[in-house]
Amino acid sequence: MLTARRNAILAHLEQIEDALDDPLPKDWDDAAIEQQDDEVLQALGNAEQAELKRIDAALRRIADGDYGWCTRCGERIADARLDLLPDTPLCADCAGRG
Repeated sequence: MLTARRNAILAHLEQIEDALDDPLPKDWDDAAIEQQDDEVLQALGNAEQAELKRIDAALRRIADGDYGWCTRCGERIADARLDLLPDTPLCADCAGRG
């Protein structure tokens, strides 16, 4: 699941990059709308970059044999939590402590 999500993010980031490379229209109103759209795309891209980092870290934990164990307290992360947040490095207790 992590690998599939990683591939989907990479494909979407490529689409965002292509869209951001498009030149701005010459019409002022259209250019303003395009700039707003670009800001939204950049924010989305930033969020996806952060998710990609979390996924890559989870994949490293899988390779190291540490996946499913809290990186803070060392306790087992509940399967239900991993099903919901497969890239999480923290158990529910540690995540709640901030």
